[in-house]
Amino acid sequence: MPVTPAKRAELTERMRALGIRECDLEEKFTRGSGKGGQKVNKTNNCVCLTHIPSGIVVHCHRERERETNRFLARRTLCDELDHRLNNAPSAAQREAERARRRGDSMSRRRGTRIDCRKQRD
Repeated sequence: MPVTPAKRAELTERMRALGIRECDLEEKFTRGSGKGGQKVNKTNNCVCLTHIPSGIVVHCHRERERETNRFLARRTLCDELDHRLNNAPSAAQREAERARRRGDSMSRRRGTRIDCRKQRD
């Protein structure tokens, strides 16, 4: 399922508002794992996105398509940076709070991982 131009424009505007520039991002593609069969096992569609100024690293492998994962990784990076700048709850925290209210256990991991450790050169 490709990302619509309206959503792509909305993400670009959000990145501009948060001060995230494309030249500050380092992007790597690795092989994913899990469901998807031969398509996932043969292609490098897991996105590892690093925001160099803040040191935030986001891994995204929710979908089979690389372009969709690129979009979702950038959106997750915006959520995390917004959380750090404005002290707003992150998407993962909001989801955990919803699950706690429902009484669900968060037994299954999502396809996105955030690593907030500083990168060493």
